[in-house]
Amino acid sequence: MKKDIHLKNIREKNINDKIISYVVMGAIIVAIIIISLLLYSQKINNDVKDETMTLEEMTDIIGETDQNNNQTESASTEIGKTVEESQEEMKEEDTQNQTIQNTTVNETVESSSANTNTVENTTSKETEKTQNVKELTFQKPVEGEIVREFAQDNLVYSETLEEWVTHNGIDIKADKTTVVKAAEAGVVKSIKNDPRYGLTIVIEHDDVYQTVYSNLLTSEFVVEGETVEKGQSIGTVGNSAVFEIADEPHLHFEILKDAIAVDPAIYIK
Repeated sequence: MKKDIHLKNIREKNINDKIISYVVMGAIIVAIIIISLLLYSQKINNDVKDETMTLEEMTDIIGETDQNNNQTESASTEIGKTVEESQEEMKEEDTQNQTIQNTTVNETVESSSANTNTVENTTSKETEKTQNVKELTFQKPVEGEIVREFAQDNLVYSETLEEWVTHNGIDIKADKTTVVKAAEAGVVKSIKNDPRYGLTIVIEHDDVYQTVYSNLLTSEFVVEGETVEKGQSIGTVGNSAVFEIADEPHLHFEILKDAIAVDPAIYIK
């Protein structure tokens, strides 16, 4: 009897333990379900919120896009106007540039023509002058020996200066008071006392040639500005040249062509 009661108690206890286990497991399952539902609900809410924010952002983006489109259209309009205005300005500039180029070309052509005419006229005048100028032949101003020759490339020794120097003329030996004659017809340009070559007469011939007569004693036969003929008496030989004072009496004679000293021996005939 006691054994049966004991077995009965054990069965009841097992049943109670199972019931408790089932209740606990059920509670755990319910809790898990509730927690799962809560988590799922929160996720859904987050997804909905994310979708809402995305829509808002999309709305903002659409608004910005519309604004950008409006700005683009405005800018396009302004650009279109600017291009048209630029084309008009370019046309005006082309017209102005073409006018300037034409003016410049015309001025250049006129200037070139003027310069050409000037050069031609100058050349023509120079040619006429050259044609009108004849090569003159000069006579010896005094008869006598040439004791010192023309020397520009080769130096000659000066007894007076005691050194080698250039010599722009020729020295013709002649006694003092020997009459000096004009080597060619011309006009007496000057009569002067040269600090190197003493009393000097310069005669001009055809605006190209000049003859120079130095180391004179007198110039009593002519005056400045006087026209003289070839062979006309103009002065007398002396010894007034300081640079040639140690030499014997002579005439220092030069010929200048275009103001440049040339060798008189070439021109004397």
